[in-house]
Amino acid sequence: MQIKYIFFLLAAGYVLSSCGEKNIKQPSRELETKMNALSERYVKLVLKVGKFDPDYVDAYYGPKEWEPDSSFVADSTELRHLDADTDALLDSMETFGRYNADEMQTFRFTFLSKQLLALKTRIFMLEGGKLPFDKETKALYDAEAPQYPEEHFQKILDELDKFLPGEGNLTDRVERFRSQFIIPKDKLEKVFTAAINECRKITLDHISLPSNESFKVEYVNNKPWSGYNWYKGNFYSVIQVNTDLPIYIDRAVDLAAHEGYPGHHVYNTLLEKNLVRQRGWVEFSVYPLFSPQSLIAEGTANFGIEMAFPGDSRIKFEKEVLFPIAGLDSSQADEYYHIL
Repeated sequence: MQIKYIFFLLAAGYVLSSCGEKNIKQPSRELETKMNALSERYVKLVLKVGKFDPDYVDAYYGPKEWEPDSSFVADSTELRHLDADTDALLDSMETFGRYNADEMQTFRFTFLSKQLLALKTRIFMLEGGKLPFDKETKALYDAEAPQYPEEHFQKILDELDKFLPGEGNLTDRVERFRSQFIIPKDKLEKVFTAAINECRKITLDHISLPSNESFKVEYVNNKPWSGYNWYKGNFYSVIQVNTDLPIYIDRAVDLAAHEGYPGHHVYNTLLEKNLVRQRGWVEFSVYPLFSPQSLIAEGTANFGIEMAFPGDSRIKFEKEVLFPIAGLDSSQADEYYHIL
């Protein structure tokens, strides 16, 4: 299957739009059995591709025996085999159009087909293939970035320029103003603890989580990101905060909600609880980073911030609780949030 065929499948919605057609009636149990077998093969493929790219597998909590053993050799020959195996899985999906799939089964097919197309694309890239940006995002994440004219950004810059008059270029003026809101390193743990406790309390008011769900926060350095959630399975996450980078007061809630509650930790916990354990959908026991699942994970984590703190409630919480803990002056907080 050539890479251009991936775009044809993406545009056409692949075979899954036909899963609800009444062609050949089959028991849903038989359909589930076939899907479970295909999903197991998908998980093993993802884990093997992870041997070529250490960033690819973001989380895995499935059976240990599914992981590649010491005999697995990550070379170009094996990569071609993985490409062929992915094609075989995609071809197998074509037979599912004959079944009377219910809504959840159709969802499952759609998800898995998009993940397989992204897997195919990642292998293509690992073999040296390159794609234009928009085609790469479409193939990996099933999405394209929005397009804005230059005037859109210039209007924002002009507004900032009026709001922060003074000497120096606009970037320097914005950074000087923002520097007043950096959390001192010796206050970072207390601020973040207060933020994540509030996010968790609000989340539990709306979402039922397993009684044994938990997390640990680590403060790290020498990382290319400001915060990260490592989901370990069994409803447990390690949330890491990079102390090398300046962490502004607004980032405390951003990180707590995005990485924790109701963001990545909650998202992964509910996937494990509702799909892996209750339904036996093993494909959700692995999380390939470069895939449509990431678009959903990052989008819901970002949107979770607004869900946890609608309207002005976030600014109120930060001014009344986090600013004092951090020892920061909140007198210009409204201006700060307007600039953000």
